[in-house]
Amino acid sequence: MTDLPKTPHDSDYPDGGAPVVRPVTAAGDPQTPGPAAPSASSAVPPRCPARTRLYRAGRLLEEGFPAEQMSERLAADPAAVVWLDLYDPSEDDLAIVTDEFGLHALAVEDAISPHQRPKVDRYRDHLFANLYAVSATAGSHGLATGEISMFITPRALITVRKNDFDIDALIARWDVNTDLITDDNQIGILVYGLLDAVVDGHYEAVERLDDAIDELQARLFQARAAVDIRRRAYELGADLAALRRVVAPMQDVVGRLMRTDSHLVDAELSLYYQDVQNHALHTSETVDAAGDRVDRIAATQLNEQSAQLNEITKKLAAWAAIIAVPTAVTGFYGQNIPYPGFGHHAGFITSSLVIVTLAGGIYYYLRRNNWL
Repeated sequence: MTDLPKTPHDSDYPDGGAPVVRPVTAAGDPQTPGPAAPSASSAVPPRCPARTRLYRAGRLLEEGFPAEQMSERLAADPAAVVWLDLYDPSEDDLAIVTDEFGLHALAVEDAISPHQRPKVDRYRDHLFANLYAVSATAGSHGLATGEISMFITPRALITVRKNDFDIDALIARWDVNTDLITDDNQIGILVYGLLDAVVDGHYEAVERLDDAIDELQARLFQARAAVDIRRRAYELGADLAALRRVVAPMQDVVGRLMRTDSHLVDAELSLYYQDVQNHALHTSETVDAAGDRVDRIAATQLNEQSAQLNEITKKLAAWAAIIAVPTAVTGFYGQNIPYPGFGHHAGFITSSLVIVTLAGGIYYYLRRNNWL
C-alpha cells in the first residue's frame, strides 16, 4: 500500500511563508544505548571512575575531559598542569597514564596493590607516594581508613584511591590556595593540599578518640558505669594503635617530599610543607599521649577493683569478728555443767547482756578504725 502525501495545514505556513520542516524520529531502537563515553580505562566495559582537571597558574581551565586527552591538552598549553583521579583502578585502567607519563612498573604495582606502607619512592621521571587518610566512624568505635597513592610528575598529579575519600573537600582546599600558585609550583600546591587534607583528617580522628577517652575517664569512678570500662579501654587502645601505624610515618613522608631535589617544593612553598610536617608531628605526639591515657585508665580501673575487693574483704572480716562474740558466749552457756544463773531467767538475761555489750564494743572499735 503506497503512503499518501501529507496534506498541508495552515500551521505549516507561518505568516504565509514557506512550509515548516517537521522533526522526524531517528531510525533505530530508542532503548539501545549509544557509544560508550571516553574513559581512562581500556577495559570493556570500563569500571574505573575518573576525574580530571586542567590548571594554569592556579586557574581552572577545564575539567571532566577524557583521560586519553591529557597529553594533547598539556602539549597545547606548555604552562598548564593536569590532575587525574582514579578510584580503585586495575592495571588495565592505569595503562593509558602509564604510557603517557612513563610511570615505572614497580610504582604502578604498588598503586594497585592494597595495604602498602606509607612511603615516598623516587624514580627517574616521577615520584611515587603512598599514604592513608583516616576518619573516625559514627559508631561506638572504629576508624575508616582510605589508602591513597600519588604519581607526581613535573606537569601532572595522578591520585589513585583504593577507598572512599572526600575528594570534593580536597578540590575546595585547592581552590582556596590559588593565591600561592606560580607557574613553577603548580604541582607542589596540589600535593600540599592533599597532604594538608590527609594530616588534618588524622588530627580530627585523634581528637575524636581523645574526646572518647575523656568521657571514659569521667565514668571511671562512677558506682555503676553505663559502659564496660575495660572493654571500652581495649577498643580505644586498638583504634589508637591502628591510627599510630598511619600517622607516625607521615612526618617522614612529608620530609622526603621536601628534601628531594625535584620540581616539587620551592623556597616559598617549603614553609607550608614544614607546617604540614609540624602538624604531622603534633598529631603523632597526641596519639602517643592518648595511648598513655588509655593505659592509665585501664590500670586505674584494675587498681580500683582491687581496692574495692580489699574493702569488701575487710568488711566481711569485721562482721565475722562481731558474729564470733555471740557464738562464743552461747557456746559457753551451752555447756552441760551448772553455771551462775543456770536454770533461771536471770542467766538468760545475763548472757544476752554480755553478747550485746561485747559485740557493741567490737563494732565501735572497728568503726573507729574505719574497718566498717
